Amino acid sequence: MTSSPPREPDRAPGATLRRVLAFDDAGTLRLLLAPVDTDPAVRAVVFGDSGGDGTGDGDRLVLAVGPPAASPEAVAAVHDAARRGACAVVLRDTEGVPPAPEVLAAARESGLALLVRAAWTDWADTASLLRSALALSAAGEGTGRQASAHADDLDALASAIASSTGGSITIEDTAFRVLAHSATLPEADGVRRSTILGGRVPEARVAELRRSGLLRALWSSRDVIRRPASGDSPERLVIAVRNGSEVLGSIWAAADGRSLSPRADDALRRAADAAAPHLIRHRLRQSGSVRRRDDALRGLLYAQGDARTHAWSLGVAPDAPCAVVVAEHAGGSAPSSVRRTLDVLALQAASYRAGALVLREAERLLVLLPLAGGPDRGLRGPGTRNGGASGRDTHGGPEERGPDALGLARELASLAPSLPGGASVRAGAGPVAPSALQAAESCEEAALVVRVLGERERRGLDREPLRYAGPVEAGPGLDVLRILDAVRPLWESGSGPVHDLVRTDLAAGGRLVRSLGAYLDASGDVSLAAERLVLHPNTLRYRLRRIRERYGVDLDDPDTRLLITLAVRLTGDV
Repeated sequence: MTSSPPREPDRAPGATLRRVLAFDDAGTLRLLLAPVDTDPAVRAVVFGDSGGDGTGDGDRLVLAVGPPAASPEAVAAVHDAARRGACAVVLRDTEGVPPAPEVLAAARESGLALLVRAAWTDWADTASLLRSALALSAAGEGTGRQASAHADDLDALASAIASSTGGSITIEDTAFRVLAHSATLPEADGVRRSTILGGRVPEARVAELRRSGLLRALWSSRDVIRRPASGDSPERLVIAVRNGSEVLGSIWAAADGRSLSPRADDALRRAADAAAPHLIRHRLRQSGSVRRRDDALRGLLYAQGDARTHAWSLGVAPDAPCAVVVAEHAGGSAPSSVRRTLDVLALQAASYRAGALVLREAERLLVLLPLAGGPDRGLRGPGTRNGGASGRDTHGGPEERGPDALGLARELASLAPSLPGGASVRAGAGPVAPSALQAAESCEEAALVVRVLGERERRGLDREPLRYAGPVEAGPGLDVLRILDAVRPLWESGSGPVHDLVRTDLAAGGRLVRSLGAYLDASGDVSLAAERLVLHPNTLRYRLRRIRERYGVDLDDPDTRLLITLAVRLTGDV
């Protein structure tokens, strides 16, 4: 497998702001201030936190992730967008609150168009919409990607690709639904026949491609991937169809009863460019339903609104058992790297098994995972033997617990750092919810597991940081975090020697609090605590004496030790 040099992402000549915004039929964006130019050219959509040296030529649409338009702090975001060569800047909207006058004045002074993003969507969806609209608008002018001679007919395009590659073609979206295909020859293998008849790649086939690593390669590569013939499965070529860095779908060419053309690789590369506008149109047509699905999924996972209504909107049987997996950025990576990593993980999670639903957020993914059965059966079906995703018996015996949640958490956590420029994630598997109406409980616990992993890493409790876990692996840390969350208001309103110690030391940098934390985590073993702090044991002993003498805190008193333990844990990463 080889990769061609990466193309410059998200650029497309020939598009204008008015043409790009014309594709927003769902009201994602609202124009507050018109641009100085009648209809400025737009050639790139960029995030405000993605760097840049101001070399833009007034042709960038900047998404300013930060203060909302109602906040005067957004003035800096407007000025930064102008410095970066923007023609327009998008801020976050606050429903019912007008934009700050200072923000409008800054946009007017800079000559920028000022837009706001609706509160019900997020930056990832907004970027996807704008980049798709940008590419499609440019393609419509005939100056962007390779123009297709087949208008909006994907089947005709599939037939043309079949002629140029000598193979049988399927064009699929990222959920492996067949959007178009060429004629099926009598020699076609069983997988192709099942795919065409069912309208999507069979679940078992997707699982096999995922396990083999081919899907990982597909989502992260920009070149043709070759899969050799095996048994009754013929040789196949596949390439991802992209819009900049965003994967729109894929094109598969199978050598059904004949050899592929020697130039099939080149033909597929050209076909991927030609197919992109078609898949962008498909995505834009689906954008309204995608947003409604995401709203319903968000409501179900966060217990917002009526759960039964959300389940109905998602096509999920309300009494179907399920589990939730949360994968969250572990820190230390650039925002652009986090976005690319989560994009690939979202595709991987969606392919994990039929019926999986993925909610993409700024720095994490939430996956609603059916325990058995495909989408035609809702999420119904008998459970399978436990693989560690839940160790609690509140949801039935071992046969009723699903192994898939922990398996998916493991897969996402191991895949993330192996991607080119990948960002590490922590993945938590929630316990089995006996019905989809209780998915929020599994989601809450999965998020709590992720917090436990972060806490363990912060405190240096493991030689190698744990990157995935379920409730069993998280152990008592789950209950400890629940207790800490409950007592936090009491601690913050309290007073006394321990409070004085913690507040004074945190204001000075937190050295004593960190020393206390290591000492308590080591169960009073000064040598072990000093090793974790990279200190000489005598230095740690001096600090402990200072705590006693200056603040009157008696570390030998059990109640005091308990209070200090709670205080240190509540301070977080100091």
